[in-house]
Amino acid sequence: MWLVILLLLGFAGWRGWQWLEARDASKQAELSGTAQQLAALESRIDALRRDQRTQAQRLQTADATNRVLRDELLGIGQRAALLEDSVSRLADPDHTGVQALRLDEVELLLTTAAQRLQWASDLDGARRAYALAAGLLDGINDPAYLNLRQTLAQERAAVDALGVDPRSAAIGKLEAFSAALDALPHTSRTDQRRALPWWRRAFSRVVDVRPTDRGVIVESADRSTGIAALQIELTLARAALERRDAAGYRTALRRVDAWLTRLWPDSPQQRSHRAALRALQAMPLTLHLPALGSSLQQLRALRGAR
Repeated sequence: MWLVILLLLGFAGWRGWQWLEARDASKQAELSGTAQQLAALESRIDALRRDQRTQAQRLQTADATNRVLRDELLGIGQRAALLEDSVSRLADPDHTGVQALRLDEVELLLTTAAQRLQWASDLDGARRAYALAAGLLDGINDPAYLNLRQTLAQERAAVDALGVDPRSAAIGKLEAFSAALDALPHTSRTDQRRALPWWRRAFSRVVDVRPTDRGVIVESADRSTGIAALQIELTLARAALERRDAAGYRTALRRVDAWLTRLWPDSPQQRSHRAALRALQAMPLTLHLPALGSSLQQLRALRGAR
């Protein structure tokens, strides 16, 4: 009986030991399978990372290629725009030989007219230049220049309305004023002595009585010096007129007026000459033309826009 029990206990222990061994083996197998799976997963992750780096490099290469292609497309577009502009310029009637030459001549003539008026006040030369420019512009049949013709006609009308150059008119009046000075009446020292009573003429060589408030020069030597100074002032006024120096011109005329009061006594002729001198001082010396250069500016704007 005890032997049977011992055998059963031994058999049960053996089976228990086998079961434990089998369970350990199963756990070891599971652990080994898990490790293999982890290793496989890590290898797959590494492969995915390598693929990702490869794709990133490919994307960078593709991006660089796209930038290069975009720059090339932009360059092609710019070249196409330049070619289109060149073709449009070639097709523009302004760039045909005869018409382009005429427009250049019109621009040159308008520039010459503006410079003649602005720097030399040459009205006749400016009018001739405007007339030549209008004739050349009438030979261009492009309707785009219709407004330019109207502007040029208005500018020519304004130039024709100016009449005479103010400087030329001032020079002529100044010469007439200078020539009329000899006609002014004056009293010399000899004439004054003749007008005195005999007893004053007898003592005039000993005692000479003169009013202290009289500023008119009567001595011949002093009058000659004063007239020479007056002529110098008139010459300075002429020189100021030639260079259109309004301030110098009016200053010289004020000095001429001062010499008038010292060389000739008060008389209607003297007052008339002083009034003429004031009129000369008030005369303008420069041309006033607000529309000057408008045709030239419009022509350049049209040619630049087309």
